[in-house]
Amino acid sequence: MCLYVCDWKTMASAADGVVPTLALRSSVAVELWSSAGPKLPFEHKSNLPREETKSSRSICFSPDGRYFAYSNGLDVKVLEACKDGAGTWPVQCSLPRPKAFYLKFSPRGNYLCTWEHYAITKDRPEGSPNLLVYDVNTGTEVFAIVQKNQADWEPSWSSDESIFALVVGGEALFYDLPEGAAKGFETTSRKIGGSRGALLSLGPGQCPPFLAFYNPGAKGAPSMCKLYKYPALAQNQTVACKSFFQADRVEMLWNKRGTGLLLLTSTEVDKSGASYYGNQTVHFMATKGDTCSVPLSKEGPVHCVKWSPKATEFVVVYGFMPSKAALYNLKCDVIFDFGEGPRNCAYFNPFGNIIVLAGFGNLPGAVEVWDVPKREKLANLKLADTTVFEWHPNGEWFVTATTAPRLRISNGFKVYHYSGALLHETMWPKGQELLGIEWQQYADRTFTEPKITKAKHEGIKSSQPEASKKAYTPPHLRLLKEGKNPEKYLPSIPGLAPASAGGANNKKNNKNKPKGPRRDVNAVNGGDPGTATGTATAAETVTVAGEEPVTVAGEEQQISQTQQQHTPKTRPQAPRYQQQNAADQQRHHQQPHQQQQQQPHPQANGQNSSEKERKIRTVAKKLSDIKKLKSRQSQGESLELNQLNKIQMEASYLDELKALKLSD
Repeated sequence: MCLYVCDWKTMASAADGVVPTLALRSSVAVELWSSAGPKLPFEHKSNLPREETKSSRSICFSPDGRYFAYSNGLDVKVLEACKDGAGTWPVQCSLPRPKAFYLKFSPRGNYLCTWEHYAITKDRPEGSPNLLVYDVNTGTEVFAIVQKNQADWEPSWSSDESIFALVVGGEALFYDLPEGAAKGFETTSRKIGGSRGALLSLGPGQCPPFLAFYNPGAKGAPSMCKLYKYPALAQNQTVACKSFFQADRVEMLWNKRGTGLLLLTSTEVDKSGASYYGNQTVHFMATKGDTCSVPLSKEGPVHCVKWSPKATEFVVVYGFMPSKAALYNLKCDVIFDFGEGPRNCAYFNPFGNIIVLAGFGNLPGAVEVWDVPKREKLANLKLADTTVFEWHPNGEWFVTATTAPRLRISNGFKVYHYSGALLHETMWPKGQELLGIEWQQYADRTFTEPKITKAKHEGIKSSQPEASKKAYTPPHLRLLKEGKNPEKYLPSIPGLAPASAGGANNKKNNKNKPKGPRRDVNAVNGGDPGTATGTATAAETVTVAGEEPVTVAGEEQQISQTQQQHTPKTRPQAPRYQQQNAADQQRHHQQPHQQQQQQPHPQANGQNSSEKERKIRTVAKKLSDIKKLKSRQSQGESLELNQLNKIQMEASYLDELKALKLSD
């Protein structure tokens, strides 16, 4: 069973007679959860639907909450919501789409659109339609077409469902649908020509609506977005027009009234090399004909753009971390600055009087709750590992969830009050995964706008352990602070000497020990390789009575020509390989002094050889990288400025490699 806890005192603030319902999609079932009353937690009730399936890809509520649709790997079922909290959810219709991947209702919930991956079979080599529209009341198919674009598959509707439009092959197609007549899907009523990659979006609110049509630029021409008032779609009947360069992708965001449009343009690669995320800019277009670029005061990517439900202001989260967040009016003037912080998301509640600024994804999950009219911060939360965030229609609660496949551990969901109080928590059982969660939607004016206060609501304590805020300390340092010897408590590692209590001091002392040849020379002369008494520079010599100075690796060091005698009490017997090295070293120093000066030390030759090989490998690696970049460039891929500069250095690298191979 799932573990759940709940605070019922605060949850009593729901609208009278409206029971909040949650749709859950997991690796084992699709089910609806609800609260039987203001003092009871969320859980699955016997009257609510639940179907065990491991193949569900999508769940969806209609905008007014009348219908709930889900896929189960066999078909798509549409359920009618119960009229009261104790009723059942009967099946409205069943659609034969076993491979349905996305589901989307029309604005009034009378039609359901399904999309699945385009596929070619032996029976139908031309491919089957993968975007279909069904009449929810009868379950009949009214429209079907091939739509290969997965990212922008959703068609556009007018608010009263009298106009249906979509882009196919760069051309915008419009269908007029008289009320209650599905025959309008048979033929197009109007078209707008464009190029591949064009986008279309119908504005909400007004009927007939305003619409935006984006046409990407080609061959040095700028990209362009035009506003029209349906049905006047001629080229000389544009309401507003905005052109811009550097736009590989455009996201169009309408306000709730359909009077203002925000364009978030982005490029996949920043050709200047200043940003890893490419370039993003925000433009504003009004149905009155005004257009402008939204000013951003900090460099970096645009993380999020959201309209307020009040339709008179919007928020932009932008800039390198810590990012900035600012509230703008319809003149694109900053009316409030939220400051900087680790955040990349913004969420308005359904009434626009509360906004949540959060840092999810690769950020630690810091959440700020703000009172928008008063410009005051209400709460700070830490919601780590959040993959889903959604406001409840009452404007006071929100749900956060950790879902797969983004995260496959610690799956579950939590319900919070805007003051930061945890109201409900459900952790998913081990071995199962939570894949999706969604609130049931409600018609407008079902809930009244909540009055925002700074009062702290009573909540529950999470069952999940909190992460420690202390800095990590290695075990041996913790033992040293406690006055214990780490050798007695920590297991030894094979092949390594055991740690000593003065390990930290030994590490500092090791920095002063001579490296390389000096250690070997000391060992040859019968000393300890780690007990050098000083460090000699290239101009220094070490003088030993009766000895002549010898050059080793650029340092003047004096090596004894006769092996010093040591007793077993002062020095243990050296290993066999050290004795052989000592004998070889002794024979080497018995040669004439002039021959010794002409021939470099064997240790020095080894160092020069290894240094030469290292340089050769480094240059060869650079040439290999250049070869890969040239291959990518020949395939038509656009390279960044630093990559093009690297290709230009190929000739110099070849000369350097040739010189290294010819040198002695």
